[in-house]
Amino acid sequence: MGSQPDCKGRLFVVSGPSGVGKGTVVAEVLKRLPNLKRAVTYTTRQPRQGEVQGKDYRFVTREEFERLKEQGAFLEWAEVYGNFYGSPKHEVEQLLSRGCDVVLVLDVQGALSVKQQIPDSVLIFLEPPSLDELKRRLEARGTDPPEVIERRIAKAQWEMGQACKFDHIVLNDELEDAVSQLVKLIQETTTAQTVEGGERC
Repeated sequence: MGSQPDCKGRLFVVSGPSGVGKGTVVAEVLKRLPNLKRAVTYTTRQPRQGEVQGKDYRFVTREEFERLKEQGAFLEWAEVYGNFYGSPKHEVEQLLSRGCDVVLVLDVQGALSVKQQIPDSVLIFLEPPSLDELKRRLEARGTDPPEVIERRIAKAQWEMGQACKFDHIVLNDELEDAVSQLVKLIQETTTAQTVEGGERC
């Protein structure tokens, strides 16, 4: 066995109910932590207004998604509200092996699946102030009909019950507070690992 220090990066998974603001919070965190890399999820759903191909998601057809799935391209994948989502396995592994810290934005099911495969990944649950506020945010987003919003709220009740399985819970009431908490949490985790394992990405 060699004595070379372990400089592998740490994987952070930010999750929570639909509409809680995962993408918004993580986008702000990335601005403040330039050494943190986001692995962009593949999805078969249509882009929402303002979403950018390759930055927010990699938007693909169902046929493309199935082909990638058969090739073993995903760390995890799931069907959510009739659309498929998958985390890019090669990209995550490559960044981690280079010593980069990586963040994935996933639904709760996907986050728990990643934890099974990568036990030292850090799961962070983004929590809404209340289900009423979550419903208000989903309605304000204007992308789903009322029946879909009701399905999302029903699922959110189950998802919030899974928060105890996460390593950390961050309340997303005020955006700046949530971003600051997440930045501090990631910095403290990576600083501790740097002390233990030598230089980082």
